[in-house]
Amino acid sequence: MIRELLVELSLRGQVIAEVGVILLASCLLGAVTIIGRSRLVELAADFKPRLRESAPYLGVLAGVLVLNFLLREPTQELSWAININITDIIWSIEGDFVAVIQSFETELLTQYFSIVYVYGYAFLLVFPLLAYLALADRTTLKRLAVAYSLNYFIGLAFYILIIAYGPRNTHPEVFQNLIYGLVGGADASYQLLTAEVNERTNVFPSLHTSLSATVAIFAYKTREEYRSWLVIATVLAVSIIISTMYLGIHWATDVVAGLMLAGVCVYLADRYVSDD
Repeated sequence: MIRELLVELSLRGQVIAEVGVILLASCLLGAVTIIGRSRLVELAADFKPRLRESAPYLGVLAGVLVLNFLLREPTQELSWAININITDIIWSIEGDFVAVIQSFETELLTQYFSIVYVYGYAFLLVFPLLAYLALADRTTLKRLAVAYSLNYFIGLAFYILIIAYGPRNTHPEVFQNLIYGLVGGADASYQLLTAEVNERTNVFPSLHTSLSATVAIFAYKTREEYRSWLVIATVLAVSIIISTMYLGIHWATDVVAGLMLAGVCVYLADRYVSDD
């Protein structure tokens, strides 16, 4: 038992380190190719005042993330006490739609969508914080932080109130756990990562979808400042959204709800944070 626990902790540390290294490398590459030298020089010269101005909004985001982490598992009992389980309702509405998406399965697609779901998602969420800090006007960064916070906070509220199992956990005879079927032993790492950030009953709405769509909307809003980022963010966001269904993690209903949540959060962030 102790040995198994030590092995799991070791693997967890390796996975987190791997994600951290890839995330750091991708953000550095993005800083050079997307943000550009001139903005990076300005950011270095004006870093503390910019960070100080944005700190209250980033602090709220950090607080919501900590709250989400601390309450994600303990609130499972509360969810079952409320006991609003909509899994069968979702299944009756859309049937085998996710299975149709999975019917296009290939090893290459599974590798791509698994990598995008884990590493692409981390980059998509973290890089905009740096990119918008590098802008002279911090309004976009503040709004993004508020939109992120709302996504996580509202998402947590839904997860407490509503129970919903994803396709892979509902009808394994119909839907595949593709993220767990990678070759080369990578499946253990992906399984550990998804277990760290997901509860089996927390799929409605899809936060991978809502947060990815949020970033894509902000990328569109800043297309004049970062034209290449609009293309990259859009491709990543669409890929991540598709991956949630292709990998059997979310229903199409979760995705639609996630898109609606993204729209609401961006709208509220725009209303809450006025132009500087």
